[in-house]
Amino acid sequence: MTEQHQQPEQHQRVEPVETPIRAIDTRLLRIPLTRPWGPGVRDVGVVAVRVTTDDGVGHGFSWSPSIGASAVEALIRDDLAPHLLGRPARTEEWQGMWERLHEAGGGGLTTIAIAGVDLALWDLDCRRRGLALADRLGRRHDSQPAYGSGVNLHYPLDELVAQAARWRHAGFGGVKVKVGKPDLAEDVDRIAAVRETIGPEVRLMVDANQRWDLDRAVAGAEALSVLGIDWLEEPLRSDDTRGYRALRSSVDVPIALGENVHTIHRFRDLVDAEAVDVMQPNVVRVGGITPFLAIADLAREAGITLAPHLLPELSAQLAFALPEETWVEDVEDAGFGALGALLEPSAIEIDEGRATGGHAVGLGMRFW
Repeated sequence: MTEQHQQPEQHQRVEPVETPIRAIDTRLLRIPLTRPWGPGVRDVGVVAVRVTTDDGVGHGFSWSPSIGASAVEALIRDDLAPHLLGRPARTEEWQGMWERLHEAGGGGLTTIAIAGVDLALWDLDCRRRGLALADRLGRRHDSQPAYGSGVNLHYPLDELVAQAARWRHAGFGGVKVKVGKPDLAEDVDRIAAVRETIGPEVRLMVDANQRWDLDRAVAGAEALSVLGIDWLEEPLRSDDTRGYRALRSSVDVPIALGENVHTIHRFRDLVDAEAVDVMQPNVVRVGGITPFLAIADLAREAGITLAPHLLPELSAQLAFALPEETWVEDVEDAGFGALGALLEPSAIEIDEGRATGGHAVGLGMRFW
Protein backbone atom coordinates (compact mmCIF):
# COMPACT_ATOMS: atom_id res chain seq x y z
CA MET A 1 0.00 0.00 0.00
CA THR A 2 1.15 3.53 -0.67
CA GLU A 3 1.96 5.44 2.51
CA GLN A 4 -0.12 8.58 2.16
CA HIS A 5 0.07 11.59 4.43
CA GLN A 6 -3.26 12.98 5.59
CA GLN A 7 -1.92 16.49 5.00
CA PRO A 8 1.03 17.72 2.92
CA GLU A 9 4.20 17.79 4.99
CA GLN A 10 4.59 21.11 6.75
CA HIS A 11 7.70 23.23 6.39
CA GLN A 12 8.61 26.69 7.59
CA ARG A 13 7.81 28.96 4.68
CA VAL A 14 10.60 31.14 3.46
CA GLU A 15 9.49 33.47 0.70
CA PRO A 16 12.58 34.24 -1.37
CA VAL A 17 13.31 37.60 -2.92
CA GLU A 18 12.81 37.49 -6.70
CA THR A 19 16.20 38.52 -8.08
CA PRO A 20 16.61 39.02 -11.84
CA ILE A 21 17.99 36.46 -14.25
CA ARG A 22 21.59 37.34 -15.10
CA ALA A 23 22.45 34.47 -17.46
CA ILE A 24 20.93 31.41 -19.14
CA ASP A 25 23.50 28.90 -20.33
CA THR A 26 23.01 25.64 -22.21
CA ARG A 27 25.07 22.57 -22.94
CA LEU A 28 24.12 19.86 -25.44
CA LEU A 29 24.96 16.32 -24.31
CA ARG A 30 24.71 13.13 -26.35
CA ILE A 31 24.20 10.24 -23.95
CA PRO A 32 24.84 6.77 -25.43
CA LEU A 33 22.19 4.16 -24.67
CA THR A 34 23.38 0.93 -23.07
CA ARG A 35 21.25 -0.94 -25.55
CA PRO A 36 20.00 0.93 -28.66
CA TRP A 37 16.26 1.47 -28.91
CA GLY A 38 16.48 0.65 -32.62
CA PRO A 39 18.80 1.07 -35.60
CA GLY A 40 18.42 4.86 -35.59
CA VAL A 41 18.25 5.50 -31.84
CA ARG A 42 21.62 4.85 -30.22
CA ASP A 43 21.73 7.87 -27.92
CA VAL A 44 19.51 10.51 -26.38
CA GLY A 45 20.06 14.23 -26.60
CA VAL A 46 19.93 16.26 -23.39
CA VAL A 47 20.16 20.04 -23.31
CA ALA A 48 21.35 20.95 -19.82
CA VAL A 49 20.15 24.42 -18.79
CA ARG A 50 21.58 26.68 -16.10
CA VAL A 51 19.79 29.84 -14.91
CA THR A 52 21.99 32.20 -12.90
CA THR A 53 20.85 35.01 -10.59
CA ASP A 54 22.62 37.11 -7.98
CA ASP A 55 21.52 34.72 -5.24
CA GLY A 56 21.81 31.30 -6.82
CA VAL A 57 21.78 28.92 -9.77
CA GLY A 58 18.97 26.68 -11.01
CA HIS A 59 19.57 23.55 -13.08
CA GLY A 60 17.09 22.16 -15.61
CA PHE A 61 17.14 20.14 -18.78
CA SER A 62 15.38 19.41 -22.05
CA TRP A 63 15.41 15.99 -23.67
CA SER A 64 14.89 14.38 -27.07
CA PRO A 65 15.51 10.67 -27.75
CA SER A 66 16.58 10.86 -31.39
CA ILE A 67 16.20 14.17 -33.21
CA GLY A 68 15.79 17.86 -32.48
CA ALA A 69 18.09 18.45 -29.50
CA SER A 70 20.24 21.01 -31.32
CA ALA A 71 17.09 22.87 -32.42
CA VAL A 72 15.87 22.89 -28.82
CA GLU A 73 19.17 24.36 -27.66
CA ALA A 74 18.95 27.05 -30.34
CA LEU A 75 15.43 28.04 -29.22
CA ILE A 76 16.63 28.44 -25.64
CA ARG A 77 19.80 30.29 -26.58
CA ASP A 78 18.47 32.56 -29.33
CA ASP A 79 14.85 33.20 -28.32
CA LEU A 80 14.15 32.41 -24.66
CA ALA A 81 17.35 33.72 -23.09
CA PRO A 82 17.12 37.24 -24.61
CA HIS A 83 13.44 37.35 -23.60
CA LEU A 84 14.16 36.42 -19.98
CA LEU A 85 17.40 38.21 -19.12
CA GLY A 86 16.72 40.87 -16.51
CA ARG A 87 13.29 39.48 -15.66
CA PRO A 88 12.55 38.07 -12.18
CA ALA A 89 13.62 34.45 -11.77
CA ARG A 90 10.25 32.92 -10.90
CA THR A 91 8.21 29.90 -11.93
CA GLU A 92 5.39 32.16 -13.17
CA GLU A 93 7.36 32.95 -16.34
CA TRP A 94 5.93 29.94 -18.23
CA GLN A 95 3.06 31.67 -20.02
CA GLY A 96 5.30 34.44 -21.27
CA MET A 97 7.79 31.90 -22.64
CA TRP A 98 5.02 30.02 -24.43
CA GLU A 99 3.68 33.21 -25.98
CA ARG A 100 7.21 34.16 -27.01
CA LEU A 101 7.75 30.89 -28.93
CA HIS A 102 4.20 30.28 -30.12
CA GLU A 103 4.85 31.71 -33.57
CA ALA A 104 7.25 28.79 -34.08
CA GLY A 105 4.61 26.30 -32.95
CA GLY A 106 2.22 25.84 -30.06
CA GLY A 107 3.94 22.63 -28.97
CA GLY A 108 6.68 20.19 -29.83
CA LEU A 109 10.16 21.69 -30.08
CA THR A 110 8.87 24.89 -28.51
CA THR A 111 7.43 23.30 -25.36
CA ILE A 112 10.46 20.98 -25.08
CA ALA A 113 12.68 24.08 -25.10
CA ILE A 114 10.50 25.87 -22.53
CA ALA A 115 10.79 22.84 -20.24
CA GLY A 116 14.53 23.30 -19.85
CA VAL A 117 14.07 26.80 -18.45
CA ASP A 118 10.91 25.97 -16.46
CA LEU A 119 12.71 23.10 -14.72
CA ALA A 120 15.68 25.34 -13.93
CA LEU A 121 13.38 27.99 -12.44
CA TRP A 122 11.64 25.39 -10.26
CA ASP A 123 15.03 24.02 -9.18
CA LEU A 124 16.16 27.55 -8.27
CA ASP A 125 12.92 28.22 -6.38
CA CYS A 126 13.35 25.00 -4.37
CA ARG A 127 17.00 25.77 -3.62
CA ARG A 128 16.11 29.26 -2.37
CA ARG A 129 13.64 27.68 0.06
CA GLY A 130 15.88 24.72 1.01
CA LEU A 131 13.22 22.23 -0.13
CA ALA A 132 13.05 19.14 -2.31
CA LEU A 133 10.66 19.45 -5.26
CA ALA A 134 8.05 17.08 -3.78
CA ASP A 135 8.07 19.03 -0.51
CA ARG A 136 7.85 22.35 -2.34
CA LEU A 137 4.73 21.08 -4.10
CA GLY A 138 3.33 19.41 -0.98
CA ARG A 139 4.45 15.81 -0.50
CA ARG A 140 1.56 13.39 -0.07
CA HIS A 141 3.32 10.05 -0.57
CA ASP A 142 6.60 8.52 0.54
CA SER A 143 6.45 6.05 -2.35
CA GLN A 144 4.53 5.33 -5.54
CA PRO A 145 4.24 2.11 -7.59
CA ALA A 146 6.51 1.68 -10.60
CA TYR A 147 6.17 -0.54 -13.65
CA GLY A 148 8.89 -2.07 -15.79
CA SER A 149 8.98 -0.83 -19.37
CA GLY A 150 11.15 -1.52 -22.38
CA VAL A 151 11.84 -0.43 -25.94
CA ASN A 152 11.77 -4.03 -27.05
CA LEU A 153 9.87 -4.53 -30.32
CA HIS A 154 13.16 -5.52 -31.97
CA TYR A 155 14.01 -8.07 -29.25
CA PRO A 156 13.88 -11.74 -30.27
CA LEU A 157 11.22 -13.64 -28.33
CA ASP A 158 13.69 -15.27 -25.94
CA GLU A 159 15.19 -11.88 -25.00
CA LEU A 160 11.74 -10.36 -24.53
CA VAL A 161 10.74 -13.21 -22.21
CA ALA A 162 14.01 -12.83 -20.28
CA GLN A 163 13.31 -9.13 -19.84
CA ALA A 164 9.81 -9.85 -18.54
CA ALA A 165 11.27 -12.37 -16.10
CA ARG A 166 13.72 -9.73 -14.82
CA TRP A 167 10.82 -7.38 -14.15
CA ARG A 168 8.89 -10.08 -12.32
CA HIS A 169 11.89 -11.00 -10.16
CA ALA A 170 12.51 -7.29 -9.44
CA GLY A 171 9.07 -7.07 -7.85
CA PHE A 172 7.32 -4.84 -10.39
CA GLY A 173 3.54 -4.98 -10.15
CA GLY A 174 3.17 -4.03 -13.81
CA VAL A 175 5.09 -4.28 -17.08
CA LYS A 176 4.78 -2.68 -20.51
CA VAL A 177 5.78 -4.26 -23.82
CA LYS A 178 5.91 -2.93 -27.38
CA VAL A 179 3.69 -4.25 -30.18
CA GLY A 180 3.55 -3.42 -33.87
CA LYS A 181 4.97 -6.36 -35.80
CA PRO A 182 3.85 -6.63 -39.45
CA ASP A 183 1.91 -9.78 -38.54
CA LEU A 184 -0.58 -9.25 -35.71
CA ALA A 185 -0.37 -12.95 -34.89
CA GLU A 186 3.28 -12.47 -33.94
CA ASP A 187 2.33 -9.64 -31.58
CA VAL A 188 -0.25 -11.88 -29.93
CA ASP A 189 2.28 -14.73 -29.54
CA ARG A 190 4.84 -12.39 -27.97
CA ILE A 191 2.38 -10.85 -25.53
CA ALA A 192 1.04 -14.30 -24.63
CA ALA A 193 4.60 -15.39 -23.80
CA VAL A 194 5.09 -12.33 -21.61
CA ARG A 195 1.79 -12.97 -19.82
CA GLU A 196 2.82 -16.56 -19.13
CA THR A 197 6.14 -15.35 -17.76
CA ILE A 198 4.82 -12.68 -15.41
CA GLY A 199 1.74 -14.58 -14.29
CA PRO A 200 -1.88 -13.45 -13.99
CA GLU A 201 -1.46 -10.97 -11.11
CA VAL A 202 1.03 -8.58 -12.71
CA ARG A 203 -0.48 -5.73 -14.75
CA LEU A 204 0.32 -5.92 -18.46
CA MET A 205 0.26 -2.90 -20.76
CA VAL A 206 1.09 -2.80 -24.48
CA ASP A 207 2.40 0.11 -26.52
CA ALA A 208 2.05 0.34 -30.32
CA ASN A 209 3.98 3.63 -30.66
CA GLN A 210 1.59 5.08 -33.29
CA ARG A 211 2.21 2.19 -35.73
CA TRP A 212 -1.39 1.19 -36.48
CA ASP A 213 -4.33 2.58 -38.39
CA LEU A 214 -7.84 2.37 -36.97
CA ASP A 215 -8.72 -1.04 -38.43
CA ARG A 216 -5.50 -2.62 -37.17
CA ALA A 217 -5.95 -0.98 -33.76
CA VAL A 218 -9.44 -2.42 -33.39
CA ALA A 219 -8.23 -5.85 -34.46
CA GLY A 220 -5.20 -5.62 -32.17
CA ALA A 221 -7.23 -4.58 -29.16
CA GLU A 222 -9.69 -7.42 -29.68
CA ALA A 223 -6.93 -10.01 -30.16
CA LEU A 224 -4.93 -8.88 -27.12
CA SER A 225 -7.84 -8.32 -24.74
CA VAL A 226 -8.07 -12.03 -23.90
CA LEU A 227 -4.58 -11.78 -22.36
CA GLY A 228 -5.72 -9.30 -19.73
CA ILE A 229 -4.41 -5.98 -21.03
CA ASP A 230 -4.56 -2.98 -18.68
CA TRP A 231 -4.19 -0.48 -21.51
CA LEU A 232 -3.38 -0.17 -25.20
CA GLU A 233 -0.99 2.76 -25.59
CA GLU A 234 -0.76 5.12 -28.54
CA PRO A 235 -1.96 2.75 -31.29
CA LEU A 236 -2.74 5.65 -33.68
CA ARG A 237 -0.92 8.87 -34.51
CA SER A 238 -1.26 11.12 -31.47
CA ASP A 239 -2.86 13.86 -33.61
CA ASP A 240 -5.77 11.68 -34.70
CA THR A 241 -8.40 12.69 -32.16
CA ARG A 242 -11.26 11.48 -34.37
CA GLY A 243 -9.58 8.10 -34.75
CA TYR A 244 -9.08 7.74 -30.99
CA ARG A 245 -12.72 8.61 -30.34
CA ALA A 246 -13.81 5.92 -32.82
CA LEU A 247 -11.36 3.39 -31.38
CA ARG A 248 -12.37 3.95 -27.78
CA SER A 249 -16.04 3.52 -28.67
CA SER A 250 -15.28 0.24 -30.49
CA VAL A 251 -13.13 -1.71 -28.01
CA ASP A 252 -13.16 -2.67 -24.33
CA VAL A 253 -9.42 -2.23 -23.68
CA PRO A 254 -8.60 1.14 -22.03
CA ILE A 255 -6.83 3.53 -24.40
CA ALA A 256 -3.73 5.41 -23.24
CA LEU A 257 -1.94 8.28 -24.95
CA GLY A 258 -0.18 11.53 -24.22
CA GLU A 259 3.58 11.11 -24.59
CA ASN A 260 3.36 12.99 -27.91
CA VAL A 261 0.69 15.46 -26.81
CA HIS A 262 2.32 18.79 -26.01
CA THR A 263 -0.20 21.20 -24.48
CA ILE A 264 -3.07 21.21 -22.04
CA HIS A 265 -5.26 22.42 -24.91
CA ARG A 266 -4.68 19.18 -26.83
CA PHE A 267 -5.25 17.10 -23.70
CA ARG A 268 -8.49 18.96 -23.14
CA ASP A 269 -9.52 18.22 -26.73
CA LEU A 270 -8.99 14.50 -26.06
CA VAL A 271 -11.04 14.69 -22.88
CA ASP A 272 -13.85 16.56 -24.61
CA ALA A 273 -13.85 14.00 -27.44
CA GLU A 274 -14.06 11.12 -24.92
CA ALA A 275 -11.04 9.66 -26.69
CA VAL A 276 -8.77 8.60 -23.81
CA ASP A 277 -8.81 6.52 -20.61
CA VAL A 278 -5.21 7.04 -19.44
CA MET A 279 -3.39 10.37 -19.92
CA GLN A 280 0.41 10.15 -20.16
CA PRO A 281 2.03 13.59 -20.18
CA ASN A 282 5.81 13.69 -20.52
CA VAL A 283 6.98 16.46 -18.19
CA VAL A 284 9.57 17.72 -20.70
CA ARG A 285 7.45 17.48 -23.84
CA VAL A 286 4.55 19.41 -22.31
CA GLY A 287 6.87 22.24 -21.27
CA GLY A 288 7.93 21.43 -17.70
CA ILE A 289 6.52 21.21 -14.21
CA THR A 290 4.15 24.17 -14.55
CA PRO A 291 1.98 22.72 -17.36
CA PHE A 292 2.37 19.14 -16.05
CA LEU A 293 0.60 20.12 -12.82
CA ALA A 294 -2.23 21.74 -14.77
CA ILE A 295 -2.63 18.61 -16.92
CA ALA A 296 -2.70 16.46 -13.76
CA ASP A 297 -5.52 18.64 -12.44
CA LEU A 298 -7.38 18.25 -15.74
CA ALA A 299 -7.10 14.45 -15.58
CA ARG A 300 -8.36 14.44 -12.00
CA GLU A 301 -11.34 16.67 -12.81
CA ALA A 302 -12.24 14.44 -15.76
CA GLY A 303 -11.90 11.22 -13.75
CA ILE A 304 -9.13 9.98 -16.05
CA THR A 305 -6.10 8.02 -14.87
CA LEU A 306 -2.77 9.87 -15.00
CA ALA A 307 0.40 7.90 -15.80
CA PRO A 308 3.48 10.12 -16.40
CA HIS A 309 5.59 9.14 -19.39
CA LEU A 310 9.26 8.20 -18.81
CA LEU A 311 11.80 10.33 -16.85
CA PRO A 312 11.28 8.51 -13.51
CA GLU A 313 13.91 10.64 -11.74
CA LEU A 314 11.55 13.59 -12.20
CA SER A 315 8.15 11.96 -12.74
CA ALA A 316 8.35 10.14 -9.40
CA GLN A 317 8.95 13.39 -7.52
CA LEU A 318 5.85 14.88 -9.11
CA ALA A 319 3.89 11.72 -8.33
CA PHE A 320 4.78 12.04 -4.63
CA ALA A 321 2.91 15.36 -4.59
CA LEU A 322 -0.25 14.12 -6.33
CA PRO A 323 -3.20 13.03 -4.18
CA GLU A 324 -3.86 9.76 -6.03
CA GLU A 325 -1.79 6.63 -6.52
CA THR A 326 0.25 7.28 -9.66
CA TRP A 327 2.28 4.66 -11.52
CA VAL A 328 5.83 5.65 -12.50
CA GLU A 329 7.39 4.27 -15.70
CA ASP A 330 10.88 2.77 -15.33
CA VAL A 331 12.38 1.92 -18.74
CA GLU A 332 15.10 -0.70 -18.49
CA ASP A 333 18.60 0.62 -19.28
CA ALA A 334 17.29 4.14 -19.93
CA GLY A 335 17.39 6.01 -16.60
CA PHE A 336 19.78 8.94 -16.55
CA GLY A 337 21.46 7.58 -13.44
CA ALA A 338 21.91 4.12 -14.95
CA LEU A 339 23.40 5.73 -18.08
CA GLY A 340 25.94 7.62 -15.99
CA ALA A 341 24.65 11.01 -17.13
CA LEU A 342 24.07 12.66 -13.74
CA LEU A 343 26.71 14.48 -11.71
CA GLU A 344 25.32 13.03 -8.47
CA PRO A 345 23.23 9.94 -7.77
CA SER A 346 19.56 10.37 -8.56
CA ALA A 347 17.32 11.47 -5.71
CA ILE A 348 14.92 8.66 -6.69
CA GLU A 349 15.33 4.95 -5.98
CA ILE A 350 13.21 2.20 -7.55
CA ASP A 351 13.26 -1.08 -5.67
CA GLU A 352 10.79 -3.93 -5.28
CA GLY A 353 8.48 -2.22 -7.72
CA ARG A 354 8.21 1.08 -5.84
CA ALA A 355 9.72 4.52 -6.32
CA THR A 356 10.98 6.21 -3.16
CA GLY A 357 13.24 9.09 -2.17
CA GLY A 358 13.15 12.55 -3.69
CA HIS A 359 14.51 14.30 -0.61
CA ALA A 360 17.46 16.14 -2.17
CA VAL A 361 17.08 19.92 -2.34
CA GLY A 362 15.84 21.11 -5.71
CA LEU A 363 15.18 18.65 -8.52
CA GLY A 364 17.86 16.34 -7.19
CA MET A 365 19.39 15.85 -10.64
CA ARG A 366 22.11 17.74 -12.52
CA PHE A 367 23.84 17.01 -15.79
CA TRP A 368 26.25 19.93 -15.60
